[in-house]
Amino acid sequence: MKLRVIVRLIEIQRVLLRHGLDDYVRATHLYRPLRFLFFLSPGVWFERRRAASRAERLRLALEELGPIFVKFGQAVSTRRDLLPADIADELAKLQDRVPPFPGALARELIESAYGQPVAQTFATFDETPLAAASIAQVHPARLHSGAEVVVKVLRPDMRAIIERDLEVLHALARLAQRYWSEGRRLRPREVVAEYQKTILDELDLMREAANASQLKRNFAGSDLLYVPEVYWDYCRTDVMVMERIHGVPISDLARLKAAGANIPQLAENGVRIFFTQVFRHNFFHADMHPGNIFVLVDDPQRPRYAAVDFGIVGTLDPRDQHYLAENFLAVFDRNYRRVAQLHLESGWVPPEARVDEMESAVRTVLEPIFDRPLKDISFGRILMRLFEISRRFNVQIQPQLMLLQKTLLNVEGLGRDLYPDLDIWNTASPILRQWMRERVSVRALLRDMRAHAPEIIETARELPLLLHTLVQRERRPRPPAAAVEIAELREEMRAAGRRREILVLGAALLLGGLVWLAAGRSPAWLGWALLATGVVKLLYALWR
Repeated sequence: MKLRVIVRLIEIQRVLLRHGLDDYVRATHLYRPLRFLFFLSPGVWFERRRAASRAERLRLALEELGPIFVKFGQAVSTRRDLLPADIADELAKLQDRVPPFPGALARELIESAYGQPVAQTFATFDETPLAAASIAQVHPARLHSGAEVVVKVLRPDMRAIIERDLEVLHALARLAQRYWSEGRRLRPREVVAEYQKTILDELDLMREAANASQLKRNFAGSDLLYVPEVYWDYCRTDVMVMERIHGVPISDLARLKAAGANIPQLAENGVRIFFTQVFRHNFFHADMHPGNIFVLVDDPQRPRYAAVDFGIVGTLDPRDQHYLAENFLAVFDRNYRRVAQLHLESGWVPPEARVDEMESAVRTVLEPIFDRPLKDISFGRILMRLFEISRRFNVQIQPQLMLLQKTLLNVEGLGRDLYPDLDIWNTASPILRQWMRERVSVRALLRDMRAHAPEIIETARELPLLLHTLVQRERRPRPPAAAVEIAELREEMRAAGRRREILVLGAALLLGGLVWLAAGRSPAWLGWALLATGVVKLLYALWR
């Protein structure tokens, strides 16, 4: 583990302690032997911030720690069924009220991107941001053509900050994969790798503009979702210009009711949009927290959603898409045996798992919640039961589905706030059934065959040669295998690698402590702590 990763872990704990979040520190397992040093550090105690409420202190700590932590707060803020009300209210401020950076600096960044003064690009530009998020902020402006637009500009030095914290996540994931009993099933390294691709994509605003353009094309002519127009001539990697929309924030229920919006229809449309994006389009907005969703109430009885912030979108592999649809339909039909069989067929559970036992476990969790509106369903209790089932049957986490799961939780959280009487089952079922009928129709089969005709013909041409190669390979004599010896050798190599890593880490910590003390840097206790930890690591490696 690199020295700067260790320093960042120490910094994270110090921030939590400074904001009086001792319980969160005690709940972590980072460098347990050294934790007493942080509690005894006078600097931490003098900087303690206890005056604010616990929820405000948590929000401030997440803001101070940076964009990855802010995004975590945004994600959980929609789950009011899982959080105390005060924490949910405070974390909701992370959706669009992150402290902004100076508007003058935003102007400089925009001028650098365009290579000309802002006045030449825009007729008007307001340095006061319209909204500020963890990675970028948005300023209102007007083009010389008279069109009202918003200008999105990345925060300075975002890539360096995010890459530093990603390095920390990778280090923790490696430790969890190796030493945590649940590591193999939960696959933390793959989860972090999937998250890394997602968040680094957000740093390219040209990619976001392309995502918005694709989503707008998918919903062209639809009365469900409106996507703002992208002004491509003004888009750069770190600056994006889009049409400005004037809608009501989805979280402002009082304004929606005052405008006479059809709230039940709006809630049902949210479910329809989600399932349409995931299954019909296979391209879904994956950051649907309330700060990114507005409502157009030009026609209150037919309100339309309007989405912004398209930095995170998701797609599914066709195989995963099919299995998910089958799972949803089996749940809607209360066919729990089919749910268990689908998990086996997809490889999400080990082949030795018993179908009847898994069927019974799934029935126990899902049966009590059918035919009930959202307000009568405790998703916190359901999630705990599902985690227990996953652990019991060794269900492997599917990192490629993490975005979809996050989006589904966001949509369900929005529906709960908007219209708790929503019947999610009856709303989603017709959409999925129609999609499945279209998928297995003769017309769909002919369409797929026509689309893949060149590949089918090319494969048919190569088939005789492939069969000949396979037969020749089977006829060749095979050398005797030494499976046991190979397995032992591999294990010995892994053990040697672990010992080498511990030695390198110990030497790095020892050297870091010596350099810190020799340079006379403060606090001195940090140098002694690094020195002591390095000696312990070296002795442990030699003992092994």
